[in-house]
Amino acid sequence: MSTVAAGSKGRVLLAYSGGLDTSCILAWLIEQGYEVMCYMADVGQEEDFEAAIVKAKAVGATKVFVEDLQRTFVEELIYPAVQANTIYEGVYLLGTSLARPVIARRQIEIAARENCQYVSHGCTGKGNDQVRFELAYYALKPDIKVIAPWRVPEFYNRFQGRKDLLEYAAQKNIPVVQTAAKPWSTDENMFHISYEAGILEDPDVTPPKDMWKLTVDPEDAPQTPERIVIEFTKGKPTKVTNVNTKEVKTDALDIFNYLNQKARAHGVGRLDIVENRFIGIKSRGCYETPAGTILRVAHMDLEGLTLDRQVRSLRDSFVTPQYSNLLYNGMYFSPEAEFLLAAIEASQKTVNGQVRLKLYKGNVVVEGRSSSTEKLYDMEESSMDVQGGFSPIDSEGFIKIQSIRLKKWGQTNKLI
Repeated sequence: MSTVAAGSKGRVLLAYSGGLDTSCILAWLIEQGYEVMCYMADVGQEEDFEAAIVKAKAVGATKVFVEDLQRTFVEELIYPAVQANTIYEGVYLLGTSLARPVIARRQIEIAARENCQYVSHGCTGKGNDQVRFELAYYALKPDIKVIAPWRVPEFYNRFQGRKDLLEYAAQKNIPVVQTAAKPWSTDENMFHISYEAGILEDPDVTPPKDMWKLTVDPEDAPQTPERIVIEFTKGKPTKVTNVNTKEVKTDALDIFNYLNQKARAHGVGRLDIVENRFIGIKSRGCYETPAGTILRVAHMDLEGLTLDRQVRSLRDSFVTPQYSNLLYNGMYFSPEAEFLLAAIEASQKTVNGQVRLKLYKGNVVVEGRSSSTEKLYDMEESSMDVQGGFSPIDSEGFIKIQSIRLKKWGQTNKLI
């Protein structure tokens, strides 16, 4: 047992969840001679924060900070991600990585205020989150020192599994809540929940029905569809109206929470994939992203009506994939992020209007869209029955010009 005096090595602010891992990390840091404060970010996860505070103080934390970051999370991270249609590898809506910037920034702010020389976290040495947190730490406070226990040989050689952690918890009188064993790990925030590890490490194992926490099984969802209307202003949702119940939401946080509620009830937002982690390892993950799934479908549809073709092409081919990868890889606090966010905002000036949607058994179905301000779509111009200012003969010249280089290519290659 270490005999280092408590606090002699300096002060640490630990990102604390209240679970077994971070509770043991808290005790271990104290044992190593650090004064440890704990920080908990409320980003909409289901958590008994009061119980966690009591537990942290009982283990030995000198202070515990609980910060409500839900509104900041929605307004600063989630809605710009909606504007950009962010998606990783064509399927994943980035729920875990989206929350990390607001969590890390507040941790660094508190660490600076409390004169902490160190920050710490409970991320594993194989995952993405260690990268996301630490890149954010260093960008925000370049002189900060990071203690990552799961990369410290003295720690990970001592605690090689849950059994070792449980024994240490008993030794340190750390209360462990006994719950039914779930053979997977989760990470939850208001945007999504992720499931990985355990039985899910076999990519051919079907997730058990009782794994899914947020959404109703689509097969068990209501037989009657629910219809909503989402209004967007400059690409961000500013109003939701329920056609069935006449409920209306206009506050940014209320809108998101309401869409979560409705999506969950109708089984919207489930995903099961194998993805490529930033550090080079493939990982199987299952996700539930209820409101995010609705917003992506609605926003992309409205852009078809309101966004200029070339602007959309540039955004889709460059900004969206680059910003998605940036978020996944933990580069939110970077010069390229500033550049891309400015481009996202500029691209959304005309994305104003509303989308009518049907929620039904896991599906988000677009039933119509309209805009009272953007006039890129002209019914007469598009009509097959009305000329509407466009003369069909104009297409002849267009085709001739487009065919010049193809004719030359055809003469050279002699395809037939």
